Amino acid sequence: MNAYSRITLAGALCLAVVSASAQFGPRPGAMGAGPQGPRLSGSTAKLFGDNTAFSANLEFQTKGADSGEAMTMPGKIAFDHGKSRFEMDMTQMKGGRMGADAAAHMKSMGMDKTIVISLPDKKASYLIYPGLQGYVENPAPDAKAEASPSDFKVETTELGKETVDGHPCIKNKTIVTDKDGAKHEATVWNATDLKNFPVKIDQTEQGTAVPMQFKEIELAKPDASQFDVPSDCTKYDNMMSMMQQVMMKRMGGMNGVPPGRPPQGQ
Repeated sequence: MNAYSRITLAGALCLAVVSASAQFGPRPGAMGAGPQGPRLSGSTAKLFGDNTAFSANLEFQTKGADSGEAMTMPGKIAFDHGKSRFEMDMTQMKGGRMGADAAAHMKSMGMDKTIVISLPDKKASYLIYPGLQGYVENPAPDAKAEASPSDFKVETTELGKETVDGHPCIKNKTIVTDKDGAKHEATVWNATDLKNFPVKIDQTEQGTAVPMQFKEIELAKPDASQFDVPSDCTKYDNMMSMMQQVMMKRMGGMNGVPPGRPPQGQ
């Protein structure tokens, strides 16, 4: 087995670890496309009412794309009129297939810290690994992310009053209907002391329950730079290309090989 083949195999094995442990949430695309953050665009954006810009700690739960087991992911969210940035530490994920060995492996590879930036206006999302100084651009996961607010109709029914994380809330059943007639139902806890911000949301995406809870909420516009890809990060065609480059560096390097391409004659 030549050097490039060993690198490709090692990269594929690392990618398998990422795919098995880091896939969470309903998501399109092939295996190994990497994790995605919570979707706050489209119909979900309507649940925030007039709160169109904010920052918060966010914890959401869903089922693994492969295992079907419940997983909980904490992180930091920044949101501004449809644009979002979600920072997560994959070693903090609980449940699913993320065992101690997988978490340690991801950390040793520099793949524990992950940032997902979604830009509906560009119809793109960016999966960034600061520890690898690399990122991959993917198509926006929500085909209706650019929909106009007027494309949605919102119906709210009060279910009662509850306190969530110290915030007095009105618990509402909310149905968002898009222009095609598709209905998106959610149970929302709107905090009366935070301009009715939805501190807790229980909804279902593509048949999968995705509860979200927001804490340490700041109702202020995030800095615009939060939605920029770091200038010191290299763009790769896909996750496999990035993993190959990482393995090349760890196996002594193969100078002059462009990202994702084998050496000549291999």
